Amino acid sequence: MTWRINIEPLDICEPDQLAALRDRLAGRAFDMLFVNAGTTNRDPTQTIGEVSTEDFVNLMITNALSPLRVIESLVGNVAATGLIGVMSSGQGSVSNNETGQRELYRGTKAALNMFMRSFAARQASTSRPMAVMAPGWVRTDLGGPEGKLSIDESIPSLVNVLLAKQERPGLEYLDYLGRTVPW
Repeated sequence: MTWRINIEPLDICEPDQLAALRDRLAGRAFDMLFVNAGTTNRDPTQTIGEVSTEDFVNLMITNALSPLRVIESLVGNVAATGLIGVMSSGQGSVSNNETGQRELYRGTKAALNMFMRSFAARQASTSRPMAVMAPGWVRTDLGGPEGKLSIDESIPSLVNVLLAKQERPGLEYLDYLGRTVPW
């Protein structure tokens, strides 16, 4: 089987860029839409009470609001049974937060997960597969040099999980190995 992939970089926080992308993709149909966006504040030990309002707003817009705006804008380009997914984080799991740390980042990814749950609820009458993905702790600018996985270790596994998920309707919160992450 041959897969064609389109990677469309944009600043998802810029409505004009999203509108231009929507216009550029008009009339095209996709089997999968996967939105990957994320940023964090510099100090992982900063408590939510110490976070500036500016940082809170910027991270919430980038990590939670804008990915769902992309989905809402492009859902019409995705086949009725096509997968829609977002890159979240294991740190977005409310149940798994036993250490604190990265409170703002965690909160924004938990908000993203909730927004996807709301989107999925509106899609409940469809057989659309949806995924909230946790890529593992990856060595990137965001994950830092201590990350346990390289990009080359995480991404192929994520792709395989997404391809398998296409056969299962409904929303799931999964990690890069296909394991369920608790909400």
